Amino acid sequence: MRGLLLTLEGIEGSGKSTQAQMLAESLGASGVVVLRTREPGGVPLAETIRGLLLSPDSGPIQPLTELLLFLAARAEHVAKKVRPALEAGHVVICDRFTDATLAYQGGGRSVPDDLLRRLNSLATGGLVPDRTYLLDVDVTLGSERTDRRSGAAGRDRIERASAEFFDAVRRRYLELAGEEPERFLLLRGNDPIADVARLIQEDAWSLIRSRALPLAGRPNPRNPT
Repeated sequence: MRGLLLTLEGIEGSGKSTQAQMLAESLGASGVVVLRTREPGGVPLAETIRGLLLSPDSGPIQPLTELLLFLAARAEHVAKKVRPALEAGHVVICDRFTDATLAYQGGGRSVPDDLLRRLNSLATGGLVPDRTYLLDVDVTLGSERTDRRSGAAGRDRIERASAEFFDAVRRRYLELAGEEPERFLLLRGNDPIADVARLIQEDAWSLIRSRALPLAGRPNPRNPT
């Protein structure tokens, strides 16, 4: 039995991490076996690579170097955490996944898309999310939210990129959603948090029901729909 891979994507300040937490808490409270994780990260080696990638002290990183570090973290994460959970029939909720590479390194860094897709497939063994929730926000709003969360001085290396960079990333995300409308659920990240959460949770439950995934001792789970 294969579980479900649900991913959340968006530029900085889109609200995806908040929604990932809310979704995990809602499903878990209803008896669904959930693994919440993130990229880059999720396992010790990948978390170490995350520190290198996000630290401002790392200074400018060549696009190819950055790409290969992200992919190394992903390969470790998928092999040791994501795939075993899916094979056990669990719901995996991942804050960023392969689409982040297509948007950030493709849209933002101009790395060729065909190369990114080949390397993503290599790093994941061909794993594709069952659903991707894309929270779309204006770059200015995303930047304001980032500053409220950590302050300008507290931004990580990627958060310090230019508005033009994030405009390109956002455009690429929207292109990806248009290319695969059956996989992406496009959401307005500036809508009330509770409204966005309701839409995500309703969709997640529809997928869970379609797979008849096992529940952890809850024969009659509370269904938010």
